[in-house]
Amino acid sequence: MNLTIPDEYVDWRTKGFWQPGPAVPYAEFAAARHPLFGGPFTWPLMVLRRSALEHNIAELAAFCARHDLAFAPHGKTTMAPSLFQTQLDAGAWGITAATANQVLAYRTFGVPRILLANELLDPTALHWLGGEVGRGMEFLLYADSLEGVAALSAAAGPRPFRVLVEFGHPNGRTGCRTVEELTAVARAVAASPGTELAGVAGYEGGLPDVAAAGAYLGTLRDVTAELSKTGLLPREVVVTAGGSAYFDQVAERLSGDWLPGHELTVILRSGAYVTHDDGIYTERTPFTRLPGSLDAALEIWAQVTSVPEEGLAIVGMGKREAPYDAGLPVPLRVRRRDGTVLPADGLRVTDTNDHHAYVAVEGPSPRPGDLICFGISHPCTAFDKWQVIPVVDDDHTVTDLIRTYF
Repeated sequence: MNLTIPDEYVDWRTKGFWQPGPAVPYAEFAAARHPLFGGPFTWPLMVLRRSALEHNIAELAAFCARHDLAFAPHGKTTMAPSLFQTQLDAGAWGITAATANQVLAYRTFGVPRILLANELLDPTALHWLGGEVGRGMEFLLYADSLEGVAALSAAAGPRPFRVLVEFGHPNGRTGCRTVEELTAVARAVAASPGTELAGVAGYEGGLPDVAAAGAYLGTLRDVTAELSKTGLLPREVVVTAGGSAYFDQVAERLSGDWLPGHELTVILRSGAYVTHDDGIYTERTPFTRLPGSLDAALEIWAQVTSVPEEGLAIVGMGKREAPYDAGLPVPLRVRRRDGTVLPADGLRVTDTNDHHAYVAVEGPSPRPGDLICFGISHPCTAFDKWQVIPVVDDDHTVTDLIRTYF
C-alpha cells in the first residue's frame, strides 16, 4: 500500500530554506539535487542522512524478524508519512500512535493498521473512531479503568473496539497496577457491548535500567498468563511493549511460544531508533549489549554569529531549532568558510536561548561565519521543530524532502 501524501511546496514559510520567489513543489525541489552548502538554504537547518536512516530501518526490521516480533514503530517520533511508508515497506505490521489527532493523521495518510498506545476517553474522537472501525479500520487501543471501558462502549459503532488492557508499574505512567485491577478491566471489556478483548499492553521505557525493565516485562508475561486462566483472552492474543531503550528485553521476555492455547502476536513499538541520536539513545540503545548498531541520522547545521570573548562562541541555533529536554546538542564538526571540515574538538554547548547556543571553546576558536554541525539528543523533540527536513547523501547533496505533520 502506498500512503497518500498531500502535495506540498517549498516557499517563504519553509524554515531553513531560502525561497523568496515562487513556490516550488517538493518533488521538483528534490529533483534539482541542490548542494547543502551553496544551495537555497539558510541556517540553522536540520537534515537527515539517508545512509544512516536506511541502515537503522533495516537493522530493526532484521532484529524483529530474528525474534519473531511484529513491529509497529511509534510514529510520534517523526509524524512523517514518507518515513512511515519506508518502515511499512521494510515489513512493519503497522504504525503506533499516541493521540487521537495522530490517529486522524494516520487514517488520512492511509496507514493500514494503527495501534493507539494510550487510553482514550474523549467522546468526540471516540465516536469518529467507532465509525472508522465500522468501515474496516484495523485498530487497537488501551484501557486501564472501568471508566475507560464505558467510554469505549458508549462510542462504539457497528464493529467493536479491539481493546488491550494495560498493565503498568509503580511510579510509572498509565496501566493497572495489580493483576486484580487488570482482570476487572478485562472482564468489563469482555462484558460490555461494543468492546472485545484483544490482549495485554505494557511499557518499560521509563524504568531506570536493564534489570528493572527485564523484571517488569517478566511480570507482564506472568500477568498475561494469569489472565489467560480466566478464559477471557481470545484465541488470537496480542501482547505489546517496547520503547527504544530496552527492545532486547522485550525480545528476551516476550517472544516465543509461552501462552499455551493461544496464537500469540508480540508487537514491538520502538520509535526513536529510526534516526537514533548522538545523546540519550547512544547511551541507552540495546545495541550496546547486542551485535549490530544504529547510526545517528539527524544533523543540525548552524552558523557562528559571534565570538564575543575568549572561550565562547555564539551560534544561531536554540530551543526553537534543537531539542534540549534530554541533553543539549553535541558539536560534531566545524566547516570553515573556505569549506575545510575539522572535528569539533574542544567545543561544548553549555546553554541555549530561543535562537542562540552558547558554545564553550577549549582550543582554537571557530570564527564568525563558520558552520558547526551538531548532533542531537532525543529525536522525538527534534522532528516537531521542523516541518520540512532535507534528506542528504553522504556528500551533502539534497535528494529528498521529509514533511512532518505535528
